[in-house]
Amino acid sequence: MAAAQGRRSDSADGSDDVKDTEETDRRSSTQNPPAFRAAVDALRSTRLRPQVEVEPTPAPQRLAPYAYALEAVVVDGDQELADGRLVLLHDPAGHDAWQGTFRLVTLVRAELEPEMAADPLLPEVCWSWLTGALQARGLGYGEPSGTITRAGSHYFGGLAERPPASQIEIRASWTPREGLGGVPDTGSHLASWCDLLAQVAGLPPAGPGDASVVTLPQRRGPQPR
Repeated sequence: MAAAQGRRSDSADGSDDVKDTEETDRRSSTQNPPAFRAAVDALRSTRLRPQVEVEPTPAPQRLAPYAYALEAVVVDGDQELADGRLVLLHDPAGHDAWQGTFRLVTLVRAELEPEMAADPLLPEVCWSWLTGALQARGLGYGEPSGTITRAGSHYFGGLAERPPASQIEIRASWTPREGLGGVPDTGSHLASWCDLLAQVAGLPPAGPGDASVVTLPQRRGPQPR
């Protein structure tokens, strides 16, 4: 995944892409329900730690009547440490599986040392990173579900000089508790998601950590951008 500053554009400076996105947002925002507009505005106005670069990305169209998506990359200098995507879904009529009208869906990826990827406790630890990030900020949520996937790559032939690589992938979703006006605190949920990204990337916590979250040592070092 490219970092925010590294995205390609048909124009020389990327201004055409920015203008097109802003114009699309303006046209669609007037058609969105007030609760969804407020939830999206909170996402856009949230201040995040500087190592996490976040920008809007096209949202899936078939999962819910209304959707908004962000992509992020964790950077350290010119190195990418982890990347991910967060999607906010909204169905004003409610959804039985969600037990609410909003749903957050995420994908987070990072590379690990092969020996750490073989740790039998890795899935449980990674799931604790997600739930711990939400609990550390006191966020209410329900109906969590997800998968933790470990993948390993071994190279042969012309690629035989490359060392083996292992990747961890977290796919998850949860229903944020709705507040006044039926609007969840999406800004805080975004901040907790960025906490998860930072932890997967191996960065130190931005503030006091949650003792229930287990830390894995020896994650793979920074990857070049």
